[in-house]
Amino acid sequence: MTTRSLRIMTSLMLISILAASCSGEKKDGSGTTVLVFKHGKIAGDYAEFKKLLDRFERQNPDIRIKDEILPSSTDEQHQFYVINLEGKSADFDVLSMDVIWVPEFARAGWLRDMSGLLPPKRRGDFFPGPMRAVTYHNRIYAVPWYIDAGLLYYRADLLDKYGLKPPDTWEELVRTARIVMSGERGMYGFVWQGKQYEGLVCNTLEFFWSNGGRVLGRGKAAIDSPENAQALAFMKDLIVKYKISPPLVTTAVEETCRRIFGGGRAVYMRNWPYAFKVLERRGSAVRGKVGVSELPAFDGRKPRSALGGWQLGINRYSRHAREAELLIGFLSSPEAQKFLALALGYNPALKSMYRDPDLRLARPFFERLYRIFMSARPRPASPYYMMITQVMQPEFSAALTGIKSPQEALESASRQIDHLLGVVGR
Repeated sequence: MTTRSLRIMTSLMLISILAASCSGEKKDGSGTTVLVFKHGKIAGDYAEFKKLLDRFERQNPDIRIKDEILPSSTDEQHQFYVINLEGKSADFDVLSMDVIWVPEFARAGWLRDMSGLLPPKRRGDFFPGPMRAVTYHNRIYAVPWYIDAGLLYYRADLLDKYGLKPPDTWEELVRTARIVMSGERGMYGFVWQGKQYEGLVCNTLEFFWSNGGRVLGRGKAAIDSPENAQALAFMKDLIVKYKISPPLVTTAVEETCRRIFGGGRAVYMRNWPYAFKVLERRGSAVRGKVGVSELPAFDGRKPRSALGGWQLGINRYSRHAREAELLIGFLSSPEAQKFLALALGYNPALKSMYRDPDLRLARPFFERLYRIFMSARPRPASPYYMMITQVMQPEFSAALTGIKSPQEALESASRQIDHLLGVVGR
């Protein structure tokens, strides 16, 4: 084990111990139920989120919410849950989960079946992608809380200047980026997340899907396909052939790209919806100059965005399942979804909210998000996804940095995924 791995594991153990020591009580002096809610750092002003929890407590005076914030790293959050749920800990009741964790946790038996909280009629209120992500063996194990999907940001002022429109295809993106770059000094064409981490998988799958490719099919690897090989080669060509993406994208994460684009140094950027609010802040170099659209596709194909977002589930070992359901029902209600959208910029998981006049007025491209979210695709909804992504990340990175050819990377990923699925399927 490396020093870094040992340090991370030690910190996780300490977090687990501290959580257990401070979360053991479940009743206060008055007999009120104390419901422990674990979640990551709240984007925006935490005081606004606390107002929402206070509202729930006023509506349910016999319940007190104790929300406990986990480390900002999603990997550390995942490890925290694995350690504690594997140990059958009852020290927290409600947990916020990344969209890719639900099948894994459901298969392990760590989540309560919530199908009763979401009868078929209510399931139709949510976007289809998140509903697929929280479903395992035809049962519902979490409720979508808020949704994300990959978007294409563009400099609307520069496209207008050169008489261009937002691209519908990847080929158009290359052509238009080069036109603007030729007339604007020091400008990158397209920045995206290419570092070896989960963000690279999201970006790469969007290229795969927009060329008709996929990762799994009929319980086996389907990643080694002509469609995926073409898409991965195109991603590399963005850097080495077309030169519209700088080599630094192979080390870039969301904030790297946001700072470059926000500094007025890129024509196009792939990022999540959160970036728009930051780009429109007072003092931003691109304020009032940014447009947003769905991602392009390869010629003759349909665009597809990677689904992101967070879901709310109940610890199977919780002693307060009824109260936990009340909290999740409240946080996923139209009232709470609207509050979170206005106060914190979260994107509601409920389709009906995208017709709300207040939200459409406050968020200029809100209506456009509806179409993008409707077609957003979850990463492979497999209980073994966390192992599959650990295979894909280094292979995709190797292809982009020239360590392997795209075909070699896909062949290697296919062999490893099939071996993995063969082992866990025994």
